[in-house]
Order: sequence, then C-alpha cells, then structure tokens
Amino acid sequence: MHITLESDYALRIVYFLLEYGKRADAALVSRETDVTLRFALKILRKLVAAGLVKSFKGAMGGYEMAKAPEEISMGDVIEAIEGVYRLSRCLNPQVGCSRKQENFCPIHKAFGRISDSVREMLERETFDKLLAEKDSCCEK
Repeated sequence: MHITLESDYALRIVYFLLEYGKRADAALVSRETDVTLRFALKILRKLVAAGLVKSFKGAMGGYEMAKAPEEISMGDVIEAIEGVYRLSRCLNPQVGCSRKQENFCPIHKAFGRISDSVREMLERETFDKLLAEKDSCCEK
C-alpha cells in the first residue's frame, strides 16, 4: 500500500519550493523535482487551489509557497491532491460501506481507527521538520 505518484510528486514540489525560497517558474520546478512539466503544472494547479502555493502570471511569473514551512504538513499536501485519506473505500461517505452496517462491522471500525492514526501522523509531519532533517543529516 502506498500513496499515489501524484501525491509523491506534490510532496517533492512543495519541498522544493520551500527549500528554494523564492518564486520559481514551472520549468524549473519540473526540472528540479524530476516531474514532467505537464504533470507538474497539473499538481501546481491543485496546490494553488488548496491555498498552499501562489501563482503569478507574466514575465516575472511563477510559483511560490503561500504558507511558511511550519504551517504545511504532509497531510495538507496529500489532502490537496487526493482528498481526505481513508484506508478503505467503505469509509468514504460518498461510497459507503457495501455491507450497509458501518456501525456494526468490526473491519469498518478498524479501518476507521487506522485511517485516523495515519491522518494524525501526516499532520504532525510539517515541512519545517523535514527541512531541518535535511540540514542535520549532512552535519559532521
């Protein structure tokens, strides 16, 4: 089980923009994150819509972060791309539990607890911590 490639790329893009610290055009974002330009643009649109990234048009246009690293979690980025994390489709209110017994199904309840735990962990992983980890891993 793993997150989608789109979420993986979105995390890379956010990390790059935070580390870069200034406005970057889509071509630079694409090149530095190893994400195709077309896919990077799609992801950037979602990140802008979620309020995590700002976009600027024109000759001096590009993308920059809308929030500080300590205000953005891995959960924020993944949710901007995929929606609320749920381990199983049965937890999605739009789909519902196929057994029609959400309140009585022990598997449904376990999936709910696991999903809550994963969301909590993703929310605790903020980008200020991730940036600090990179700085500390290379110190001698």
